[in-house]
Amino acid sequence: MKKFLVIQTASIGDVVLATSLLEELHYNYPKEKIDILVKKGNESLFEQHPFIGKVWVWNKKENKYKNLIKIIKEIRQSDYEILININRFFSSGLITALSEAHLKIGFKKNPLSTFFDRKIEHLISKRKHFHEIERNFKLISEICLDDESEVLPPRLYPTPQSIEKVKQYKNTTYYTLSPSSLWFTKQFHTQGWIELLKHVPQDSAIYLLGAKSDIELCNEIKKAINHPLCHNLAGKLNFLDSVSLMDNAKMNFTNDSAPLHFCSSVNAPTTSVFCSTVPAFGFTPLSTDSKIVQTKEHLTCRPCGLHGHKKCPKGHFKCSTTINIKELIHRL
Repeated sequence: MKKFLVIQTASIGDVVLATSLLEELHYNYPKEKIDILVKKGNESLFEQHPFIGKVWVWNKKENKYKNLIKIIKEIRQSDYEILININRFFSSGLITALSEAHLKIGFKKNPLSTFFDRKIEHLISKRKHFHEIERNFKLISEICLDDESEVLPPRLYPTPQSIEKVKQYKNTTYYTLSPSSLWFTKQFHTQGWIELLKHVPQDSAIYLLGAKSDIELCNEIKKAINHPLCHNLAGKLNFLDSVSLMDNAKMNFTNDSAPLHFCSSVNAPTTSVFCSTVPAFGFTPLSTDSKIVQTKEHLTCRPCGLHGHKKCPKGHFKCSTTINIKELIHRL
């Protein structure tokens, strides 16, 4: 029996996109053991997962390097046959290099890729569009039989507990909005979200989603729209709760951020606003009913980076403020 270990210790959105690779591995090796390594905080995505075995968790916020050494030692003792490293940072490269896995696969961009058995190019271009899932798939194309031209969507599996928890919110037509982002310049401006939600019918519910750190922003939006069925659920739902709620929404509005990929994982309707980043980077929605909304202005400063910034480098934030709100309203 083969033993696979997949490493993706980056952000939540990257982990969600990695689930497409997990699905592909399971399809090709349905009886084999597949484990995953993620950073602490993202492990709940795999709660009661139907085919993932062990979920390794690296706590990067407390005793980061002590915990890293501990995980490396434990992985070395686990006798993995195939290790697939989706992450491109030094720490994941170190885990891979010292893993003693029989076959080590990763991206050439990883600074320790010289110690990998197979090294794959990872190309991000503003001109040629490769979805991140396509780039990830190249890591396993030699050990899986499917046509790599087909982009499989990511997939998450809400638990029965999550499904039951959000059932109370599904007794009417509803919309979800995830207004925040880790990076400010990837986040549609607050007044834009407010203007959009003022057009939601009074008999439809609005659920504002996010982490505890987003409670204040969601409260600001809720107060401004004064909608009778607007509810601030920021900090009240875990990842799989949110996924389950998005699944039956009439529309989900997101930034270029993790909630976009949550929607893709259950094929939920999605409208995603791209501000400082561009679709060509390859992190676009994959739901059947999905639309990207972005500025029509030619801005020489856009994109200003792959991951966004804490504030607009130019000070005007036109990639957000020049977006036509009517395109969003049309998706209600």
